[in-house]
Amino acid sequence: MLLIEVFVPRGALSDEERRKLGHRLIDTLMVEDDSHAIEIIDAQRTITQVLVHEPATWVLGQRPTADPADPPRYLVRVTVPASWRKEMSGYTVEIVTSVLAETEQDAGRDPERVRREPHAVILVDGITEGGVGIHGKAMGSMDLTELISRPYRDKAAVHPSKPPQGTLIDPICGMSVVLDDSTLTLVHEGALYGFCHGLCRRAFADEHGVPLGQ
Repeated sequence: MLLIEVFVPRGALSDEERRKLGHRLIDTLMVEDDSHAIEIIDAQRTITQVLVHEPATWVLGQRPTADPADPPRYLVRVTVPASWRKEMSGYTVEIVTSVLAETEQDAGRDPERVRREPHAVILVDGITEGGVGIHGKAMGSMDLTELISRPYRDKAAVHPSKPPQGTLIDPICGMSVVLDDSTLTLVHEGALYGFCHGLCRRAFADEHGVPLGQ
């Protein structure tokens, strides 16, 4: 994730509720589990930001106009590199909706309304290649992959992990990959490597000079 923007009606959430919502979004989307290396999660956190907006004017298209006393609506825009968008959209929408439901429950409102009614709209936007600037330069998908994965790769080079039986460890991001007919793989110096995503496979191939057509 690069940017998560949450739009809520003015006064719908307190300062503490807005901060809690922001932290909850990051903590839930950047989940620490056995399939992700902690170095990858920490690197992703460094470039992820949440902004909670309270627009001065919010006009709903429904007719008749919604009662101001109705529970708040949510509009959430999640910005990611365009090449990641398709794979991340379903997961992102599910997680963000769950976080909004928890926020509603904490406020004593019906948490299921964000799934039952169109009261939470989530937009997953993709930034075009080279449209992200970090460290004073424009970055493409491969640059971002390098930025996020480098801490893990440096550690793994010194302390390699042994994968569970029937799996491979993605050498770029540290994710556990189940080895089956659909797994993205490459062979380098006689060893088989598995990858969670085409970008990781390409990054490994570029670094080690392995033809992608093998």
